[in-house]
Amino acid sequence: MKKSLFTFLGGFSAAAFFLFLLSGPAARAGFWGDLMGSISSFVVPAPSTSTRQIVPAQTSPQTLYQPALDYERAVIAAVKRAEPAVVSITITKNVPILENCPVNPFGDLPPEFQQFFGGSPQFFAPCERGTHLENVGGGSGFIISADGLIVTNKHVVSDSKASYTVFTNDGKKYEAKVLAQDPVQDLALIKIEARGLPTVTLGDSDAVELGQTAIAIGNALGEFRNTVSVGVISGLSRTVTAAGGGLVETIAGVLQTDAAINLGNSGGPLLNLRGEVIGINTAVASGAQNVGFALPINAAKRAITSVRTTGTIETPFLGVRYILVTPELAKRQNLPVEYGALVRGAQEGVAVMANSPAARAGLLAEDIILEVGGEKIDKDHPLAALIAKRTVGEKVAVKVRRGNQTLTITVTLTARPKQ
Repeated sequence: MKKSLFTFLGGFSAAAFFLFLLSGPAARAGFWGDLMGSISSFVVPAPSTSTRQIVPAQTSPQTLYQPALDYERAVIAAVKRAEPAVVSITITKNVPILENCPVNPFGDLPPEFQQFFGGSPQFFAPCERGTHLENVGGGSGFIISADGLIVTNKHVVSDSKASYTVFTNDGKKYEAKVLAQDPVQDLALIKIEARGLPTVTLGDSDAVELGQTAIAIGNALGEFRNTVSVGVISGLSRTVTAAGGGLVETIAGVLQTDAAINLGNSGGPLLNLRGEVIGINTAVASGAQNVGFALPINAAKRAITSVRTTGTIETPFLGVRYILVTPELAKRQNLPVEYGALVRGAQEGVAVMANSPAARAGLLAEDIILEVGGEKIDKDHPLAALIAKRTVGEKVAVKVRRGNQTLTITVTLTARPKQ
């Protein structure tokens, strides 16, 4: 596990101020931007040349800062509402014992040369091997049913050789079973054997707006359970490629937030000011500060319903491979439109999969799918994301450009085949 990095923030002393003055102008500029906001209320006005007395406004600190206090109370109430249902997940696994392995300083040489240069036999003895149970990681999750159904990220519980332990907010410990992992998005559902557990309230991520408050809760760094951070929604419907734990996955339609999301926060809830879950914290941008991403909760609701009714996550399936059309691609390949999904095969397989809903509906290679259910396909709304919003068995109108024709084809979506 990586060591935690801490920065101490102390009081502002005269000595510290002197050291600050010796620092670079860029650092001072950032400091003054924060400092002035905090000291502005303490600036004493210049003496008046008049003999009149200045009468302060008849306001109390409570009145002056009431909106801020209301906001603070709302954040606290939201956290109190959701925090009892937020859990920490630890990952344990049998790992090799490699300590006390003999070191061969001549390992890069052939054996006969090793002996010639004085390598003694113990250098060549094999390592003593064995395994021991070790904590290899951690994540977060939240309880959605009183009988122990928990939502988390797929990458948190993706190792089939590992075991998972859930710690609830009251300190109790439970062994967890992985019920289902979404084949398309970074989402999984796990189960613990318990009754009468607190649960979260699921909100409406389609109603989320830029700039609204976002509250993240999770097991930061795998050490600090139920860590709370507050920010805003910084972006909507982002598409990012996330990597970690040996997995690389492109995630479409995610919410961006500047609420601090740290290692170990994965799978925890992103809340609105009502304490409702609007997202599932899933990734952060490397090399950036406070650029985090969360799966919208509405995308997870379908998976939750599927697990409750079928015991597994069934996702809708169209059955095409495609390239997202951009103005640059359209110009380079002389396409008739500058948006959509160009149905085209690749090394991984054919453009239209045999016996798929797309094949049965008559979609062809080199068709350009323009819309799904009236929603236009573009970089912020890729074909996969629009299909994922649908349900298994649903009939959906697909608008297609084929040569000089524009067609509307009805496709009946089926469940994605098992891998």
